[in-house]
Amino acid sequence: MAHNEKYGTAHRGARRTARRMLRREAPSTVALLADEEDFAAMRRYTSFAFPDHPSYLRQVEGLLKELATERVHTTVALFDPVEYAEYCSHHRLDPDSAESRARYVAEIAAAGGTVVYAGQPVDHLVPQLVDAVARQSTWESATELLTRAGDCPDRGTDLGEAAGRRAALLLRELLAAAGPGRHHLVCSVPAPRALIAALRAEVPPAVDGKAAEPLLVEADALLFSAVLAAGIVTAGPAGVVLRTEAEGLPETVRGWVLEGDWLRPLTEAEVFAAYCTDIRTGEPVPPEHGVAYRAGFPLARPQDP
Repeated sequence: MAHNEKYGTAHRGARRTARRMLRREAPSTVALLADEEDFAAMRRYTSFAFPDHPSYLRQVEGLLKELATERVHTTVALFDPVEYAEYCSHHRLDPDSAESRARYVAEIAAAGGTVVYAGQPVDHLVPQLVDAVARQSTWESATELLTRAGDCPDRGTDLGEAAGRRAALLLRELLAAAGPGRHHLVCSVPAPRALIAALRAEVPPAVDGKAAEPLLVEADALLFSAVLAAGIVTAGPAGVVLRTEAEGLPETVRGWVLEGDWLRPLTEAEVFAAYCTDIRTGEPVPPEHGVAYRAGFPLARPQDP
């Protein structure tokens, strides 16, 4: 009898150990309400029993740390109360239900725009998450514009794909012409919908007269190219700004405007005016200390149409 009890205890312990091992291999998603306004919108549901936003964030952080202690791979998503209400209405779910919230979180996590939890504090995690969601939205909007561009009536070429290739070429030309240094590029397309993409890249010094490959995050380069390509297919106003820090040189800012499918460099006066004018009031603003405003350099345009 004692032997059977000992065997049973050992067997139950082995099952618990196996479940803990499986738990580590089952990824988890936690969605959080980033600001007070979103939190207040969820307070109307009686099943959402948190007294205030700061204590709610502390509970979320505690849960994330607990999952990390268990070595569970955890991603964090942004919980949008308006989208949640629409989701529940569309799927005929009770919004005042933890089960409905869990289902919504699973679906938004699958759509992307999440951040991997790696022990960062919540006050660092929130801006990372907001940025990830904005990037995901920008990517979806840009790729939608490229997909809807259709084919060239004269050549039968997919205009979205052609614009993507041209944008990637422009990015390579920009970084090659910028030369060694740390570069921060921003591409903005204000219409038909506002799209902005930023890219950081470092170009090492040339070795034996051979230019080095830029060091950058590939996902950032893809997003930058997609936004620039969206500007090409929509034929709307679009611009690129390049800020450069190089050894022994002042920090410089240069700019270009998109004309057709290529970038025209702005003059030094145009760059200065763009940076030193309040876009809302039109009033002049002081230039940044220690920053030189320079004309954009010309980019060699290929012969292909």
